[in-house]
Amino acid sequence: MKKLKLIILREFTAKVKNKSFIIMTFLSPLIMIAMIALIVFLTKQNDSSVKEILYVDNSDLFTAEDFKSTETIKYLDFSDLGIEETKKKVEEGNHYGVLLLPKIDSLELLAKSVEFFSKDTPGLNTMENIEGIVNTKLGSLKMQQLGIDEQKIKSSRIRSDIKLLNFSGEKSSKQASAAKIAVGSIAGYLLMMFVIIYGTSVMRSVIEEKTSRIIEVIVSSVKPFQLMLGKIIGNAAAGLLQFFVWGILLLIAFIAVSLFVGIDSAELFSKDISPEQLAQMQDVIGNKANLVAAFLKLPFLSLFFLFIFYFLAGYMLYSSLYAAIGAAVDNETDTQQFMMPIMMPLMLAVYVGAFTVMNDAHGPVSIFFSHFPLTSPIVMLMRFPFGVAWWEVLISMILLVLTFIGIVWLASKIYRVGILMYGKKPTYKDLWKWIRYNG
Repeated sequence: MKKLKLIILREFTAKVKNKSFIIMTFLSPLIMIAMIALIVFLTKQNDSSVKEILYVDNSDLFTAEDFKSTETIKYLDFSDLGIEETKKKVEEGNHYGVLLLPKIDSLELLAKSVEFFSKDTPGLNTMENIEGIVNTKLGSLKMQQLGIDEQKIKSSRIRSDIKLLNFSGEKSSKQASAAKIAVGSIAGYLLMMFVIIYGTSVMRSVIEEKTSRIIEVIVSSVKPFQLMLGKIIGNAAAGLLQFFVWGILLLIAFIAVSLFVGIDSAELFSKDISPEQLAQMQDVIGNKANLVAAFLKLPFLSLFFLFIFYFLAGYMLYSSLYAAIGAAVDNETDTQQFMMPIMMPLMLAVYVGAFTVMNDAHGPVSIFFSHFPLTSPIVMLMRFPFGVAWWEVLISMILLVLTFIGIVWLASKIYRVGILMYGKKPTYKDLWKWIRYNG
């Protein structure tokens, strides 16, 4: 046990004292915030450019009132100029494109004959705006032909606003679902990235010591299993330290923003947001206040402890495989053939979370992958904000711990043989022989 502690301390110290680790620990939150701000800024800049679309209406069915300009699209009537001259004008100038509405008696045929010319492929939002204008006008004309009172149709339309509640009476909303999706996705992606980053770090550490032959000196006084476990736990401790630093920095940032908004941050988490507090937030951030209110109601404390558990268990499960791969090869290039089987469950977990959990967090596929040990660290974190029974979480934890023990045992059998093997590129057949080796 004393030797294991020394190895853990050595790995932890080497990681924490690394300059890049220190710099990235404090800079990463700032970089993430800066990237998000940059994306928002660039998106606004891209959307702020006004696209001038010229239209030629040969059908004589549309009016200038039909083509309502928006913040990003401006429609100009060039029907008198004709389609050919208008197209030349666009090709030679800075206009975005030309919309041609041909003269066809049948509204159905006209709907299928409208053409749009542009230098570049138009964006999806632009085309939806154009199609919306054309569909609305032609639909109105069709109702007139059929003798249908359009005003009665419009007055008969009612928009519902369904209130979401569970059987205990707890209220929810669409904003709450959006907040749960956001938190679950961020937690899942963070976990995947850290498993990959720190798992790869363990693998590289093993390869470096093996190629420098230092490993031969180390294993003469330490059992290979102790060495592998020490490397895994040492790197895990460094990862947790980084998480705690980030958590403190985010908490400080949240308190600073709360003070700026003029709201007591402690009260926000201790009870439901009052109408007065919500009004204060709406004055500062507008309609996003409802989303923030829903976000603050999430079970952050439970999610935090779950994140720590799944990070440790998931990381140690996968990093033991990374360590086994590092021990089996002589250089990082040879690891490529073994990386795909490790990466596949992680990628599958992310895709299941993105396309299945977010659509139906309590469906059979979501439940299965939140219990399947190779995917549960990510999928369960994505499911939890939507409300998961504690017995489900407990089953997922037990299965993950049992699988972790089994994977570490298998990885240690590969590690103890591969750590002293040189000059041969291993195959899966070799790994299977090392697992079965009992010497």
